[in-house]
Amino acid sequence: MTTAAAQTASPPAGGPAAPTTPAAPAALSLMLAEVEEGLRAFLAGQAHRRPGGRLKGAGPAEAVAELVGAGGKRLRPRFLLSGYLAAGGEPGRDPVRAAMALELLHAAALIHDDVMDDADRRRSRPTVHARHADVHRANGWFGESRRYGESVAILAGDLAWAYADHLMAGLPAAVAAHWFELKAELIEGQALDVAAAAELLPDPELARYIAVVKSGRYTIHRPLVLGALLAGRTDLTGAFEQYGEALGEAFQLRDDLIDAFGDGRASGKPAAQDFGHGKMTLLLSLAMRSDPAIRTLVERGESGMLRERLSGSAVHADVEARIAHLVARADAALTAAELPPRWRAELRAAARAAAYRTS
Repeated sequence: MTTAAAQTASPPAGGPAAPTTPAAPAALSLMLAEVEEGLRAFLAGQAHRRPGGRLKGAGPAEAVAELVGAGGKRLRPRFLLSGYLAAGGEPGRDPVRAAMALELLHAAALIHDDVMDDADRRRSRPTVHARHADVHRANGWFGESRRYGESVAILAGDLAWAYADHLMAGLPAAVAAHWFELKAELIEGQALDVAAAAELLPDPELARYIAVVKSGRYTIHRPLVLGALLAGRTDLTGAFEQYGEALGEAFQLRDDLIDAFGDGRASGKPAAQDFGHGKMTLLLSLAMRSDPAIRTLVERGESGMLRERLSGSAVHADVEARIAHLVARADAALTAAELPPRWRAELRAAARAAAYRTS
């Protein structure tokens, strides 16, 4: 399994040097392996929910199992378990179940996000709605193939969400309250993302807020705090929030740059997809503010021209500078936190891996 710390990439010229990532503490590696095995066993145990008898259509349970089985960075489980172990927690069942739940919630978000974006690839495979639309079309079934595919995907995302809630059941009240906030913020961020794209509103402050709420908090900040709460260390929640808010925004900004300028074969999803949907990322917001012609290219769907025009531009450099600033803020939060040195080093390495990754 590929871990976040193992994916450190060199930052752009002018950015801080990314140090060699130290080996993850043994306990973290073992617990991440337990998460993988737990996901495999849990999803295999849900096979009875697949349709049988005379029905030929694949069901939501199979779609969830296929997406999770296709891999992924497992960043959210990693940060939850890092927060738990850094807070002094001992290996156990509850943090592993919570980490599994986070990965399943992430699967739900991806499946629904792909429907909203009309994306055709995820993790180098057809997205759930695209695959099932093709199945419908190939079999000549009644009704609209697109609607059928989207229906299966909506149900698959809902089922993954239900799986996640099931795994979180019975945990302490403080953990449950934080879990609720994580889910509510995820939906809020997605709603803001959809509305900003529809209005083509170039607002850099709003773009940064969406980056934090849509992705940053549920990727880094809240998983870390969940880990600390599971370990009974409420005193660490402030430091983890500061680290997570900064790094979470940096993570999403890097994701935006990978979408804009990266290689779709490496990322496993279509390149320049955000341009095509008018996603009001910080990059696009700054570009529209500085160059009126950018709006016309967005409205015409000229993704290729947008990519060429913005690559290496001043606004591209501004986003890179923002990422470097956020990584420095995350570092500062760790300096002030009461953490064992090895965990401070591990989280610093994880910050650079997340902020300077290439896929």
